[in-house]
Amino acid sequence: MDSQTNRQKVTQTFPQAQWIRLIITYLLIPLVLLVCGWDLGWWQAWVYALLIVAAGVGGRILGERRHPGLTAERQNTKSVQKAKAWDKVLAPLMALSISFPIMIVAGLDHRFGWSPVFPLWLIVLGIFLTALGYTISAWAFIENRFFSSVVRIQKERGHVVCDSGPYRIVRHPGYAGNILPLPGIVLALGSMWTVIPAVVALIIAILRTALEDRTLQEELPGYREYSHRVRYRLFPGIY
Repeated sequence: MDSQTNRQKVTQTFPQAQWIRLIITYLLIPLVLLVCGWDLGWWQAWVYALLIVAAGVGGRILGERRHPGLTAERQNTKSVQKAKAWDKVLAPLMALSISFPIMIVAGLDHRFGWSPVFPLWLIVLGIFLTALGYTISAWAFIENRFFSSVVRIQKERGHVVCDSGPYRIVRHPGYAGNILPLPGIVLALGSMWTVIPAVVALIIAILRTALEDRTLQEELPGYREYSHRVRYRLFPGIY
């Protein structure tokens, strides 16, 4: 199948209007950061903008090419309605907590100088952690054709355990990829006050990971055996 056919298939499974909304969403996050920071010369903010747009939009494009219909399924309102009751609360909370509150605090911190200036090596370390996390998250999305936006067993799609790619290392690499950028953003954007919303986001992510893992062990055939092979949920040797 040539690249042109691939592009046509992606367009058919995920309408152009939805792609536009997706791109706007990923552009809005760094835009909020830059507006709150009120400094077009803030190079760390531009690096962060590049990372999140590249991982968010690029990861969706690659995932859609490999598993046509995956992105549309994630935005299907009927699928959201089938989510576990607790995840109808935690899913939007997690999506919100890992983005806008952190951007607002980091931007205002930069604008008003609440935090001391971070040394360059800490900023570079933060950029590395952020890039690594977003790469892992995108890889998990590309690898898992059942990477839903909500926790549910996708029986109508023949839901099976994904145990390839990053899933050979930890059971929830998508969450791990969202957690790593939390300390990364604190360092990369040089904002001590960003620790507060980052910790809140971390708590929500860990809680959701635990509840999803329990659901999969109880309801997804083969997952309990998979959990014996891959022991850790988020980080090898830690959790």
